[in-house]
Amino acid sequence: MKLSVIIVSFNVRSYLRQCLNSLFASSHISQLEVIVVDNYSYDDSCALINNEFPQIKLIENQKNVGFSVAINQGIKVAKGEYICFLNPDTLIQEN
Repeated sequence: MKLSVIIVSFNVRSYLRQCLNSLFASSHISQLEVIVVDNYSYDDSCALINNEFPQIKLIENQKNVGFSVAINQGIKVAKGEYICFLNPDTLIQEN
């Protein structure tokens, strides 16, 4: 695996969908692993990932553990040579 992208999510379902769609649509990203760490969202963010993005590794926290703890959870399961922390409101350009 070349690149692991870690996204921390907390009640940002619509942003998260746009971010993930843009990430997977990018033509220059290959060998990609995406990890979403959800900090106990109540907006069905986890259902979105399970239904629309089954290739994503999802960590569902049972409480909001904060950004730094969530990032460290993602790092522990990441297999990429490189790691990118991405905010869920980020859009990746296709090219």
